[in-house]
Amino acid sequence: MKMKKIAICIMAACLSLTFIPLQAKDVVKPSTSITAPRPAEVKALDLRLNEIKSMDKSKLNASEKKNLRKEVKAIKQRYSDYGFVYISAGTLIILIILLLIL
Repeated sequence: MKMKKIAICIMAACLSLTFIPLQAKDVVKPSTSITAPRPAEVKALDLRLNEIKSMDKSKLNASEKKNLRKEVKAIKQRYSDYGFVYISAGTLIILIILLLIL
């Protein structure tokens, strides 16, 4: 009975720590003039990545898909040259889960 109460208290504390920051979030949006101008090459890389994401890849053969994957890897490498960090969705989910557990 005592362990059950402790478990419920710990879960309640975790949930309260999870939802309180969402309510305290600042609603005012920062102005866009603060952001540094991006080089034209980075904009071109963004456009190409968006084109690749929007493609219908079901009609492509294996070699074309392989070439697209190589191109995406090359673009991500060029992003890292500019100091950008690319985090995949799976990595982001794992990080959030780890933060919630710890």
